Amino acid sequence: MKKWVVLLIIGLFLFSSIQTSPKGEEKKEEVRGVFVSYIELRKYIRNHSEEEAKKNIDQMIQNIKKMKLNMIVLQVRSHSDAIYPSKTFPTSMHIVKKEGDSSFDVLDYFLKKAHENHILVYAWMNPYRVRGNEDISSISEKSPAYSYIGTDTLYVKNGIYWNPSKKEVTNLIVEGVKEILEYPVDAILFDDYFYPSNDVDVKDYEEYLKNHEEISLEEYHFQVINDLIKSVYQECQKKKVLFGVSPDGNIENNYLKHFADVKRWVQEKDYVDFIMPQIYYGFYNSTKAFSNVIHEWEEMIQKDDISLYIALAFYKVGMEDPYAKEGRDEWVLRDDIMMREVLLSRNLKRYQGFSFFRYDSLFDKGMYTSNHIGEMNHLKKVLN
Repeated sequence: MKKWVVLLIIGLFLFSSIQTSPKGEEKKEEVRGVFVSYIELRKYIRNHSEEEAKKNIDQMIQNIKKMKLNMIVLQVRSHSDAIYPSKTFPTSMHIVKKEGDSSFDVLDYFLKKAHENHILVYAWMNPYRVRGNEDISSISEKSPAYSYIGTDTLYVKNGIYWNPSKKEVTNLIVEGVKEILEYPVDAILFDDYFYPSNDVDVKDYEEYLKNHEEISLEEYHFQVINDLIKSVYQECQKKKVLFGVSPDGNIENNYLKHFADVKRWVQEKDYVDFIMPQIYYGFYNSTKAFSNVIHEWEEMIQKDDISLYIALAFYKVGMEDPYAKEGRDEWVLRDDIMMREVLLSRNLKRYQGFSFFRYDSLFDKGMYTSNHIGEMNHLKKVLN
């Protein structure tokens, strides 16, 4: 065989072996994230001087970089508050001693240091939560929730939440997103908490029916959340910033409990750029095995320009999982689950990356079980 024919065959083989996306483009770099929640912010920033807090953030960035991760999911609003100077929301009580006290711009510092180290920052928001308990007295006068105490705009039960059906609430959330978009964030992310209760907005629903076609209360809930998601997506589009949601990994729960219309979001345009389901299951979970659930999400996505990121449960390492039934001891008996879940996920057509929940589960050695070292060492093999 002539030399040029051999070279042509080799060239064709190499060309055909290039990994491509659904659009025929070369596949994007894998997003490797970690959630930094208000729990970490409270631990590493609150009760520290500005200098100490900045050193702690620097160390967090270096730990993330050393692990070969390239994205931080940073909780910028967890309880109708802010980790940056806001015109609307009080400074988070998780970074200062009292809600509304002054603080340095934590978001700005995270962005500066992360971007210097080529790490993305996704601004993570809980849109409706005001408190995790029912303590109304903890809401400061600087909070937008203060003027609504005692009204049906706030729902108080097992926590304090905004009533999603109120126009003023939707406007508040959207304006809050617009504030964050003034920063060079790489994406906006909502988590899985939407409707706090099935009956939070019965009065608003009854008013709605007076001037609109007959729909069920559940359909009304979906409509309310869909309108919010679409509005936020539009604001992100203006700034060319990605928008996504990290919903419950159990698809049924999104429809029965949260009223998050995830199928519509990933099958129609103008809702999200990516979806990051919280697939916090092991391989031997009797009701929701990891391998089955990731394929359910993969198959549900119908639009080629919507990426699938998978949120993974590093916090379960070394712990019994009673909800897994027959697989309850899997996280105790195995120390390679995270590695295997990353490897399996990489086979999905829509897959673009993962994010571990949460930072301390990976990097706080005081929280380690006997399994953590094994999980970290196995992970390093597939993250190099």
